[in-house]
Amino acid sequence: MVHSMLRALVARGHDVQVWLTRYGYAQEAYDVDGVQVFPLSARLDAGTALKQAHVVISHLENVPSTAALSRGFGRPLAVICHNTFAQTFRDIAAGGTALVVYNSLWMQREADLYFAERPAALRPADTMVVRPPVYADDYRTKPGRCVTLVNCNPEKGGRLLETLARRMPDTRFLAVTGAYGEQVLPDLPNVEIVGHMSSHQMREQVYSRTRVLLMPSLYESWGRAGVEAMASGIPVIAHPTPGLCESLGEAGLFADRNEPEAWAAILRRLETAAEYRLASKRAKARSAELDPTAELAAWCERIEALA
Repeated sequence: MVHSMLRALVARGHDVQVWLTRYGYAQEAYDVDGVQVFPLSARLDAGTALKQAHVVISHLENVPSTAALSRGFGRPLAVICHNTFAQTFRDIAAGGTALVVYNSLWMQREADLYFAERPAALRPADTMVVRPPVYADDYRTKPGRCVTLVNCNPEKGGRLLETLARRMPDTRFLAVTGAYGEQVLPDLPNVEIVGHMSSHQMREQVYSRTRVLLMPSLYESWGRAGVEAMASGIPVIAHPTPGLCESLGEAGLFADRNEPEAWAAILRRLETAAEYRLASKRAKARSAELDPTAELAAWCERIEALA
């Protein structure tokens, strides 16, 4: 999500830098779509870069420390929120944040309820909604044959995938490992397991092989993978979290994650050509509705106003 938003700033001519706060494989600075990335192991001076910035953007666990530095250097801070956890809202309240970006309308409503009970001084100066931007052309492909789960963490539905694969031995499943948490990786002949990959690889290595996407997540504030899949008319079956209900809209096929037979029934229904065509048509229509152009333009304008 954040990379897509930074790409939009690059496209408008801005110098965009990302300073990583976790160790990874890279040792030297590199470029991704015009965004300059500085690994933690490069041992470069992030403080000086922040001091020289016109606007500072942060998210997740980095917000408290980034907010302190931003205040110290007198730089406006924009925070991007990915969840409705209490800690997320507490970090905003402590940060003197100039702009808060919520990734969904329901998250914005939850935040409004939280800040309504706090003093005005703790509320962010400005807020907006930017739904995780997905340009359909970046993901559009011809659907494949597999029933796919992206991230096999139990909370994302790894155990449900295993249950469905055992119940439907004639169906091909694709299990894409996630970047975090325990992974449930079934050792079954009808399940193929592939490793975690970047968003640049998803179209060719995942969506081109996917006929139906599963999203049995216990919690999703939005659900970007579902929107990516819908760009190709891939039907998405999801647990009805508030975020997934908002992102998938009428195109979503919903079932409780604790009722595997309901998921199997939908999968069997989608084996019918007419049912699949209808679900695919709805998915493409929803993808078109979620074109991010206007929201990214508004995002860039808000950041430029802070500079």
